[in-house]
Amino acid sequence: MRLSLRFVLPLLLVLAAVAYGVTQLADDLMLRWFVRDLDARSALIARTLEDPLPELILAGQRGRVVDLFDRMVRDERLYAVGFCDPAHKLAHRSVTFPASVSCAGLEDLKPKQNRVLRLPQGSLHAAVTPVRDPAGHTLGDLVVLHDMSFIERRTEDMRRYLFYLFVALGVLISLITVAIAQISWWGWVRGLRAMLSGDWLLKPAAGPGPPELQPVVKDLRALVRDLRRDRGSHDESQVSWNPEALRTILREDLRGDEILVVSNRAPYLHNRRGGVVQVQRPASGLVTALEPVMIACSGTWIAHGSGSADKDVVDARDHIAVPPPQPAYDVRLVWLSPEQEDGYYYGFSNEGLWPLCHIAHTRPVFRPADWERYVEVNHKFAAAVSEEASTSDPVVMVQDYHFALLPAMIHRQLPNATIIAFWHIPWPNPEAFGICPWAEQILAGMLGSSILGFHTRYHCNNFLDTVDRFLEARVDRETNIVSYQSARTAVKRYPISIEWPPSNLTGLPSIEICRSQVRDRQGLAPDTKIVLGVDRLDYTKGILERFLAVERLLELEPDWVGHVVLLQVGAPSRSRIPEYRDFAQSVEAQAERINARFGRDGYKPILLRLEHVDAWEVYTHYRAADVCIVSSLHDGMNLVAKEFPAARDDEQGVLILSEFTGASRELAEALIINPYDLDQSAAALRVGLTMPAREQRDRMRGMRGLIQEFNVYRWAGRMLLDAAEMRRRTRVLGAGGVRAPREHARPREFAL
Repeated sequence: MRLSLRFVLPLLLVLAAVAYGVTQLADDLMLRWFVRDLDARSALIARTLEDPLPELILAGQRGRVVDLFDRMVRDERLYAVGFCDPAHKLAHRSVTFPASVSCAGLEDLKPKQNRVLRLPQGSLHAAVTPVRDPAGHTLGDLVVLHDMSFIERRTEDMRRYLFYLFVALGVLISLITVAIAQISWWGWVRGLRAMLSGDWLLKPAAGPGPPELQPVVKDLRALVRDLRRDRGSHDESQVSWNPEALRTILREDLRGDEILVVSNRAPYLHNRRGGVVQVQRPASGLVTALEPVMIACSGTWIAHGSGSADKDVVDARDHIAVPPPQPAYDVRLVWLSPEQEDGYYYGFSNEGLWPLCHIAHTRPVFRPADWERYVEVNHKFAAAVSEEASTSDPVVMVQDYHFALLPAMIHRQLPNATIIAFWHIPWPNPEAFGICPWAEQILAGMLGSSILGFHTRYHCNNFLDTVDRFLEARVDRETNIVSYQSARTAVKRYPISIEWPPSNLTGLPSIEICRSQVRDRQGLAPDTKIVLGVDRLDYTKGILERFLAVERLLELEPDWVGHVVLLQVGAPSRSRIPEYRDFAQSVEAQAERINARFGRDGYKPILLRLEHVDAWEVYTHYRAADVCIVSSLHDGMNLVAKEFPAARDDEQGVLILSEFTGASRELAEALIINPYDLDQSAAALRVGLTMPAREQRDRMRGMRGLIQEFNVYRWAGRMLLDAAEMRRRTRVLGAGGVRAPREHARPREFAL
């Protein structure tokens, strides 16, 4: 008995401490849950009063407002309702509204929206919601006060139940402890302790142990082996992908290793207009995808400084902290001469590689002078990476077709670096890629990567076929690993996505207000259907095919004339390239022709906004549209196809999506079309414009669920996890790992 007490008394003390801690935690959780419930109730009340309250206030019907408030407070939890005018005076209130609560005292609630007020009559939950008229002007604030006395009563009941529970647990644990202590005299517990020491789990020859425990020992040995094999790995389905998940990967899997990102476009441009430096965030899918990653990782982004005032804002090391006004990471800017920019960016990258990879029936142009500038600039960025690396083995994420040669160059300077190259555009078949005069050099440069990523498996297969065709390399189709010059590159699929939830939704008005604003701005009737297109002015985006589909719809079904418009938001792009200038003129000419054919007084079927539009306004258009059409002729992924569903928290709207986009492999709920088939595209427009709300909701829920799960953090996290696994394997196996040094290989030089 004395031995039993030695076990029981400490256990009871521990149990008492745990009970106290659990009770305190439960109190806090109960308060949070009920406050959240009251928040929801307050929001529901505010939404219920969105229509009648502004009408009564504008009509000056004070008595009806007070009567409305008094009828509402008959709810047992709703204590009082009031309305504060813009001068912070209590204009209307229910009879129960406390005299000690003033509008001025509630003014500081607006940023937080709610708070618990401690008053002599008890605790009240306060929520303040702006009240706006139909035009969006603020009339004042609705104040909703809920009685919180019921929370105290329920909390007291919960404490009593927890007390009884822990008393019962204490008795049960005491009995079990006494029983185990008595059994230990028979020697069984000594065998159990020996087993739990680990000897029997890891060394079968350490002793047979008690016969009764042999099945358990066998299972535990298998479990230990599995845990050792899988230690450090992550189950993607169990990870909540967000910035914190990326920080966890960096802290635990990469052990805080240095992260560098290289791209042509900087995430922020600084331009001087009228003597004032303005900060611009480019409308780029790459920036949209990577900035949340950099904020989470606090790394360094190396990019071309192309803004007119970029040199005025950097420090002595060509660095600037972004994003404003709360910097979270550094940008290192690299300066290029006009000749280098013309040859590297406009020439080889966008007149050569871009049309070559997109196969959009535009002839690629390859000039030796452009290739020389392309090699020069890749060398320049390789030097910048070497300068920025504070360790000998950073993780370098190289972005896109502007830097096909960069991975091999970085590897020569930092042989221990883990290089992740991601190709954001499609990769063509070997026959198409083979027309490039420097195909072998480009492939050799890309195979300097440790990991090479594409959006789709189709593009991965095309790349492997191309390597097999042009290089003396071993391609393992089972593992998708290319062995070239004594090193191995893993070729993997990483479908890019957007952040979730989208930060661009923060502060946006409701769907109804967005619809009203966009229609008023365009001079459209409230019942006019809007088909939205959002693209850069690029010949690969299928904008002309989109116009022809609308024309075909109006031809086949004239009843739509006057009731549907295509609102095309197009940002001018690469206007220094003749093909892009000609394409912009073709877009305007085609729109004018269709408008002349079907337009009438006050109505044009094609509305063009050919200008740079900030992300906030783009998302406003997403929320206002009935249909969004993405008709790309060839696209690696297309993030507009994911931004539109992400913007529709009302679960309405229809996405029409080209089968030639990477996104069509994921967003099966969209209406998939061949943009070259005008009848099919016109039929999809008709289906989208007449789709029932329930079907829209079902389709939109499926797309939003996929985007939420497979967001940009998962895209980056998968690459970082693969890099972490590769680095672990290299440390363990050395030259036998996936990534081996190239000391004994003769790397291909990228001669000018």
